[in-house]
Amino acid sequence: MAVPFLISHITPFTFFYFLLLSSSSSSSPTAVTDLNITSILSSFQNFTSFASLLSSTSVLSDLTRREDPITLLAVPNLYLSTPPSSDLTRRLPPSSLGDILRYHILLQYFSWTNLLQIPPSGVLVTTLLQTTGRAPANFGAVNITRNPLTEAITIQSPAPYTASNATVLSLIKSLPYNITILAVNSLIVPYDFNLMASETRPPLGLNITKTLIDGHNFNVAAALLSASGVVDEFESDEGGAGITLFVPTDGAFGDLPGNLRLQSLPADKKSVVLKFHVLHSYYPLGSLESIVNPVQPTLATEDSGAGSFTLNISRVNGSVAIDTGIVLASVTQTVFDQNPVAIFGVSKVLLPREIFGKDPPGHSVVGTAVHPPELSPSPEKSAWLSSPASSPVGFHEEIKSDGQRFRALSSIVALYCMVLYLMI
Repeated sequence: MAVPFLISHITPFTFFYFLLLSSSSSSSPTAVTDLNITSILSSFQNFTSFASLLSSTSVLSDLTRREDPITLLAVPNLYLSTPPSSDLTRRLPPSSLGDILRYHILLQYFSWTNLLQIPPSGVLVTTLLQTTGRAPANFGAVNITRNPLTEAITIQSPAPYTASNATVLSLIKSLPYNITILAVNSLIVPYDFNLMASETRPPLGLNITKTLIDGHNFNVAAALLSASGVVDEFESDEGGAGITLFVPTDGAFGDLPGNLRLQSLPADKKSVVLKFHVLHSYYPLGSLESIVNPVQPTLATEDSGAGSFTLNISRVNGSVAIDTGIVLASVTQTVFDQNPVAIFGVSKVLLPREIFGKDPPGHSVVGTAVHPPELSPSPEKSAWLSSPASSPVGFHEEIKSDGQRFRALSSIVALYCMVLYLMI
């Protein structure tokens, strides 16, 4: 008798409420990658120039790789067209201007309430520039302070007595808890950012094929790149954020099984495999060793869509390990490292699972031992600020599948209880 008594006090409306609650609890916030930031900015007439700046550099491609919340510091047209901001946009090449814009992307979500709760002493916040490895010490971070009397919010470099700073004007857009867009009254220049060097430095114009041949251990890769024609595309990408190439040694090509010949692949697939070995950003060895987001898109990702043809980069046994999902390789040496191009030798040919599947013919994966590099790390080491670790691979999928099972179970229980209720 106790069971019917309890059930009789649970109405169908209550069941529907539980179902709604279970559905909402399993949902997750929209990823930053799903948001078109330029579209959001362009919908505000005062920010069309700043949206154009983002589109003219490689910053947008960096943002599409991120799934973590951000706060964007956007400069209105009026302030962008007057000094000192106008001097920067007019004088700087796209590569340097891109780094200035990365300095305006905070890797943390701030609501207006969060800003008003900042202590007068300030808080240190990592920016997208810090993740490139091109900012020395903690100069890729910003210090946000609040004046307790006027409630004015100021943003500047953490270096003492820095001349460049900006004041927050207003909140433009907030999509909890993914993105906030704040209006600021000026572009901010990172401390120790050499404007004159950025202005006058000629393009590197590196001949990648010749560099590999001079390396004496990369003749197969040099021949493949030259025959495919993609090397011209790589060299044209030296501007902007730069590039990082992972080039298999001649021995790595020799380790491929006899029935897996890259030379026999169709031209389009061969091109994809070669692009799979390239990141569309410059990463010196020190940055790879301290990389914040281990899942990195490649040039092949840009042709095929977000989430495909990615590399998982981590530090294992004191060396940089690169996991494709079916091959685990290690960085064995530094072939060339001069901003904006880094070339590293790797112990295995990086085979994408999108082409070769989970178990390529005659090629058991994967587990090659990761050994320390033969050469000493690049002198361009940068200290990195710590930031929250990325979610493990498959984490979001597990949450999604658990939520689906929970909703299905809730529906069955609700239906069963409703039947009992009607029978009473």
